Amino acid sequence: MNIILLGPPGAGKGTQAKRLEDAYGIPQLSTGDMLREAVTSGSEIGQKAKQVMDAGELMPDGLMVKMIEDRIQQKDCAKGFILDGFPRTVAQAEALDEMLARLGTGLDHVIELKVDEEALVERIVGRYACARCGAGYHDMFQKPKVDGVCDYCGATQFKRRPDDNEETVRARMEAYRDQTAPILPYYKEKSILKQVDGMADIDEVTTELKKILNGGG
Repeated sequence: MNIILLGPPGAGKGTQAKRLEDAYGIPQLSTGDMLREAVTSGSEIGQKAKQVMDAGELMPDGLMVKMIEDRIQQKDCAKGFILDGFPRTVAQAEALDEMLARLGTGLDHVIELKVDEEALVERIVGRYACARCGAGYHDMFQKPKVDGVCDYCGATQFKRRPDDNEETVRARMEAYRDQTAPILPYYKEKSILKQVDGMADIDEVTTELKKILNGGG
């Protein structure tokens, strides 16, 4: 079962991919992680990727697709994969389809986690974590039981991700709208695009995703 999860930053793709990975025994493939692993391994692709990154250039589509091709032929992808972070453009979507066809396979599901942008900005900007144990909190939706004290380890120091600010979040949303959203019609035409309410409760989103993957969505 080959799956792509789409949605803007903060939509919950990573959380849901992990849950599906555990439920179906298919790995989540993050292009960012794959790039780092390729560079660390010193493979031919890794060396090319390092040259591109060191030059501060964007990774060519062909190199990304080749990296994914090598990765999905590893043993842990025998049952399929969950692709997160790729494709981002129609050209990448077409290149991915061509590569999968060459391997005698294809995509089974492309699922977009639909979100309300204003609510998503509020969700991301308000989140923070315990500096000691990493437990997650939110200014509005999930405060510690005792103000300023972690529920789990009792620490009193908290941290926020530097990019969890309104300006950065809105810029990432705009980039998603401009670059990635145009691939939705591409997959809709192929009748494999489904949409799930990404603003629903996390467990509810997981249930809806499983319905689709089990053929009921």
